[in-house]
Amino acid sequence: MSLTTDLITTLSSHQIIPDVLPSSVSDTFTPTAIFTVVYSSGIETDLGNTVVRSKVLEEPEIRITPLNAVPGIGGGSGGKGEKDVKYTLVMTDPDAPSRAEPKFRQWRHWVITGLEIPNVQPQNATEVVYALKTKAATTPYWPPGPPPGSGLHRYTFLLFQEPEGGISVPDGAVEYGAKLEERRSWNAIKFANEYGLKLVGANFFLCQE
Repeated sequence: MSLTTDLITTLSSHQIIPDVLPSSVSDTFTPTAIFTVVYSSGIETDLGNTVVRSKVLEEPEIRITPLNAVPGIGGGSGGKGEKDVKYTLVMTDPDAPSRAEPKFRQWRHWVITGLEIPNVQPQNATEVVYALKTKAATTPYWPPGPPPGSGLHRYTFLLFQEPEGGISVPDGAVEYGAKLEERRSWNAIKFANEYGLKLVGANFFLCQE
């Protein structure tokens, strides 16, 4: 199966499609980047791995690899340089307060815009180059906090490519609401549509108390 088919199948099997992404995404979504969210504890997102909350408390780093920069995929790094592209990443929980009763779906954990791929090459096979955070997070990172007994929560990360010139979220936008009650009942795709963002990648992990 292709990368797109594999990813769509995984997202569908965990019902992230349609709980976060609409069912129509199966016909419109073609991933153009591989990305991983990496915590200082060593935990990484891995399409449904289960993590311990104490390992994901601090704001993570993001590793983004455009598919046209992966050998054997996308025909090399031709076309517009990936270093010119800016990205937005969001983290959202569709299972708030629980998957059985998601009355606050989606709970907005993190929104960060203006991510860039640094124009540097790793010095060796073990060196990791993370995306540059050129702006402070619009929504500051809030770590997973699944209520005890609420079961596994699907903490979902969506990577969007920004339109040329990037985006600017105006003061007063709901995405600046950082208090607990201001993060409830958000919609990542509605946000993306409002700012002309293109979905280019998805990842997630599972966590419970």
